[in-house]
Amino acid sequence: MRTIKMFFALSALSVYSASALAAPDPVEGVWLTESGGAHVEIAPCEESMCGTIIWLKEPDRADGTPKRDINNPDEANHGNPIIGLQMIRGFEKDAPGVWEDGEIYDPESGKTYDSNMQAMDADTLEVEGCVLFFCQEQTWTRIK
Repeated sequence: MRTIKMFFALSALSVYSASALAAPDPVEGVWLTESGGAHVEIAPCEESMCGTIIWLKEPDRADGTPKRDINNPDEANHGNPIIGLQMIRGFEKDAPGVWEDGEIYDPESGKTYDSNMQAMDADTLEVEGCVLFFCQEQTWTRIK
């Protein structure tokens, strides 16, 4: 009987430990950009975090066709739709909710910036893009 109780205690502990390890990082989720023009879903990819544009306030061009990545320096990407575009990639985890040394791509300019991001609280994400020593921060708000 004692062996059975020990087995259940260890099983409960291992389930608790596994769920604690599997808890999502605070940056994971769907975020509204500071301009309010896009929703970006941040999720794990490989050993990093990636962010994909999943919604645009204005998803279509004036002619009614979906917006495409026409400003990308690689002309082969000009036909890719903006919705579904991975704009955040390559981050290294510094601590829970703190990711550094990644990249953020701006489809409006076609430029890629060095980037860091940090969850300030459960519903606020600070995203920073830098060129050389000049950085600009944006505050994104959690959607879900």
